[in-house]
Amino acid sequence: MPLVALVVAALVIGFEQLVQWKYGPMGIIAFVALSIGVKARNGALGGVGAVLLVMLLARSG
Repeated sequence: MPLVALVVAALVIGFEQLVQWKYGPMGIIAFVALSIGVKARNGALGGVGAVLLVMLLARSG
């Protein structure tokens, strides 16, 4: 179990670094808002984070 948690943590950190590298500070803000919204079961905050990420993805594509 600790190995699985370690691998998941490494993947999350890697994804976060990728988002920051590609989309800058706004990408990190969106990713953090989405993460906190999902963990806290707060639909509004999660929705804001998801919309921001979609807007960043649509802009770059």
